Amino acid sequence: MNYFEPLSEIIDKSSVQQVQELIENSSQILITTHLSPDGDALGASLGLYHFLKLKKKDVKLMVPNSFPYFLKWMTGSGEILVYEYNPKAAQVIFDHADLIFSLDYNIPKRVGNMASLLEKSSARKVLVDHHLFPGDNYDVVISYPGISSTSELIFRLLYQADRYEEIDKTVAECIYCGMMTDTGGFTFNSNNPEIYLIISLLLRKGIDKDRIYSLVYNNLTEDRFRLLGFTLSQRMKVYPELHTALIWLSLEDQKQFSYNKGDTEGFVNYPLSIKDIIFSAFIREDEEMVKLSFRSQSTFPTNEFAAQFFHGGGHLNASGGEFYGTLKEAISRFEDGIGLYAEKLRNTPK
Repeated sequence: MNYFEPLSEIIDKSSVQQVQELIENSSQILITTHLSPDGDALGASLGLYHFLKLKKKDVKLMVPNSFPYFLKWMTGSGEILVYEYNPKAAQVIFDHADLIFSLDYNIPKRVGNMASLLEKSSARKVLVDHHLFPGDNYDVVISYPGISSTSELIFRLLYQADRYEEIDKTVAECIYCGMMTDTGGFTFNSNNPEIYLIISLLLRKGIDKDRIYSLVYNNLTEDRFRLLGFTLSQRMKVYPELHTALIWLSLEDQKQFSYNKGDTEGFVNYPLSIKDIIFSAFIREDEEMVKLSFRSQSTFPTNEFAAQFFHGGGHLNASGGEFYGTLKEAISRFEDGIGLYAEKLRNTPK
């Protein structure tokens, strides 16, 4: 069958070959991803997990902590091991693994309390990620910050390994979900025409992209919807001269609306709908830290801002960070930050 023009082979051929050999020669494979797994982390991990299952490999998938309810529709989500639920069992799995995949994170720190197990493991290690500054303690590093999602990289890895025909509908659904969620439904970081060639190849596997969209974005609780209304009406500040908007939530705010993990997913995108806003930030107080999400339009570098002020990073238009202090202090640091970026914010076209 003619699949139009072939995808560019962006992944180094020797890396593709190395990964294939490691998989072939491994008896117990472990797939890991970052704290608070999102759609891309789970899509990439479950996509690879199901593919390896098709190859009759002994494979397990472990995440540091739980993940949002609106991602639990993906086949295999019930088989995911959650480290925080049983650390002792997790250690046994790490001890027996002879190949570990690190997906959608660049350094061990991003897996939280799992980091020490990862670093101490004698297993061969493969990194597949699209964030800046990959770690160097891996046997194979597949890192391409210019690619929209790690799920896209997993597809490209399988495609370049000449395994497209072996991808089934379940693998394709997971990969598509990851690509869709990490681009905000293909509204940012998604101008590369090859993304849509990949989508066409996934559609040929029988996926229903409209159903996947609905399961992720039209699968919300009433409490979550009311929390969004409260956030936009009571917890938003606009800095019109800097083309910036900030929304925030305290722990008390979240308890008021029976907050569940994932309930604020996508909140940071809403202020970008305001005329002339190019930079949006969402600051949420958590139990042990303050978490921050940033989104932008045009050329404003959210990743640069996140790295400079909040020990974070990510992509040009979508990134995040963290702050160990009070919510009030985090907001104050954010305001100091946009003050320092005032010229760039004023001169960035929407």
